[in-house]
Amino acid sequence: MRTPVPTGEPFLSVTDLIAAVSAARLGPDPATGQVSVAFTTRQGARHAGRGRSYRNHVLSLRVGASVGSSAAEPDELTDDVAYDCVGRSVADLLTHPVPAVRVAALDAYLSAARPHERTAHDTVTIPAGTSLAKSTARAAAVVDLIPLAPGQNVLVVGVVNSLLGQLRHRGVSYLPCDLAGGSTEWDEPCLPDAGALLERCDALLVSGMTLGNGTFEPLLRHARATGKPMVAFAQTGSAVLPCFLGAGLSAVSAEPYPFFWLDGGSTTVYRYRVTAGSPC
Repeated sequence: MRTPVPTGEPFLSVTDLIAAVSAARLGPDPATGQVSVAFTTRQGARHAGRGRSYRNHVLSLRVGASVGSSAAEPDELTDDVAYDCVGRSVADLLTHPVPAVRVAALDAYLSAARPHERTAHDTVTIPAGTSLAKSTARAAAVVDLIPLAPGQNVLVVGVVNSLLGQLRHRGVSYLPCDLAGGSTEWDEPCLPDAGALLERCDALLVSGMTLGNGTFEPLLRHARATGKPMVAFAQTGSAVLPCFLGAGLSAVSAEPYPFFWLDGGSTTVYRYRVTAGSPC
């Protein structure tokens, strides 16, 4: 793996990153990239032996050989939103009124301009197996990025029970937070307001889904102001989040489409750390 070299100050907001891409400062003119395929994935999952289910809705856009994705709230996007993206340029979609479209277009562009294969600090192969086995292996690769000692508190934004299981195994306490509410596999309530929990945590573990629902930047500002470690685990927005390394984000586990839950074979997680610099 080639170690990324910083190319300037890290980005502080998605708006600033979109402006840089629109001005062709990070790669080719986005007006020359056209969406050839757009699709949505409505996913429901319950791993064998687990008592809780997941439900996700993802918009994906293909530009050339790259696929960019953004999570959306269930039933937030109609099929017509995806159909409307086909044939349009990345530049056009970066100004789309729907946040998920903007993030997916940005992710597709950066996936091509800054491929994970060339910019990631290291990779972890998730072996072929059941959905639970792959989820557990992915969780271990993510939690390894958090520099914490037993007894400290991690704010987990976007609850994934396999991640919580890894934290429990390592003796690390957590504060589960999810916009959908509900409870964890261990019947702990998932609180919807991450902001209300920030002062109680020593570190943040944040889903890439926060890019699509507008909750990412307040978390980034808190991490930047306090110096708390903030790690992102990203399927959606996997090429977007590394651009915030050094702006509050300390590490990223990036897992572009197709995600581990779509494929029973081996898949790859690309990991980034702030010490290796930003790829943007």
